[in-house]
Amino acid sequence: MEDFLKDLGITQHKLAVSIGVPPRRINEIVHGKRAITADTALRLAKFFGMSPQFWLGLQTQYDLDVAEDKVFCELEQIQAINVA
Repeated sequence: MEDFLKDLGITQHKLAVSIGVPPRRINEIVHGKRAITADTALRLAKFFGMSPQFWLGLQTQYDLDVAEDKVFCELEQIQAINVA
């Protein structure tokens, strides 16, 4: 999200004020310390003229990346089932 804001020339504070959330919420999202909730996704979607699914999709991808990093070795040990 940080690059997205920079490309548009919008500060975290301006975004927060514009969508009616505390600036800390945007800062924590940008730094990966807080998830994008459905509420925040709706607000971001309205502000940027995008779908809330776009924002929730970004969150889901981030969550999957973090989870994969944590369990990578375990995932390597799992054998796929052969369905004939």
